[in-house]
Amino acid sequence: MSCMNNFAGFSDVIRSSFAAARVSRYRSSRRLAGAWLACVLTMVIGATISSTAQAGPADTMIKAVKFDDVEAVRKLLAAGVDPNLVDAGGMPMLVLAAREKSGKVAALLADQPKTDLEKLDRAGENAMMLAALNGETGLVKHLIEKGAEVNKSGWTPLHYAATTGQDEVVKLLIDHFAYIDAASPNGTTPLMMAARGGHITTVKLLLDDGADLTLKNQLGLTAIDFAKQYNQKDIADGLAARLEKIQAQQRQKDSRPPATAGSNAGSAGSAK
Repeated sequence: MSCMNNFAGFSDVIRSSFAAARVSRYRSSRRLAGAWLACVLTMVIGATISSTAQAGPADTMIKAVKFDDVEAVRKLLAAGVDPNLVDAGGMPMLVLAAREKSGKVAALLADQPKTDLEKLDRAGENAMMLAALNGETGLVKHLIEKGAEVNKSGWTPLHYAATTGQDEVVKLLIDHFAYIDAASPNGTTPLMMAARGGHITTVKLLLDDGADLTLKNQLGLTAIDFAKQYNQKDIADGLAARLEKIQAQQRQKDSRPPATAGSNAGSAGSAK
């Protein structure tokens, strides 16, 4: 019995020893886990700080462009920030400035010799296109003066100006030899876009400068069809009346008998 009691006591000691060992291992594991976590956090925080430090000028540039802070942009450019920097969405700074109507910054960026005036965003839009869309006549003029292309394949600044009825920009672009019937990738013309948007004065301006209202895009739609499809009745009726007048003039011209050599000679003789 005494032996058993001793054995029981010994068992208690063993259990206590194992329990203590488990506690010790648990505490040791916690210490190791804590040290590992601290190490990981240090690396993550360090990397974040490093990344922030590296991205700082770019973030500052983007913010300055959005707020048209021309002095901040000037300092960043002097410090070596690339004027062709793009934001996380792939938008070049000049395009961003045009989109945000940051005219002073846009002009400054356009003045930089290294700036690519034709650089596109991911949607295929350049600075002049967005300036035209927003009716920023001064910026469009400045870009032209700096050598930006008025004409390009596909969608053009004239399409964009016509879409929102920016007559002043439309006139400026035409005066600088914008192709009046420029075709988008599916053959849509500026006149079609103006008709779609219900911009009567823009439609008239384009027609007066020679836009062809008989053209069709790849879907077989004319400017009249665009006007009808988007419930621009006045424009649809006006274009239809103009087309009928053109066709009547053509029929009249075609119905005239061709001049003969004899009649021409007689006319010449009479003139003598």
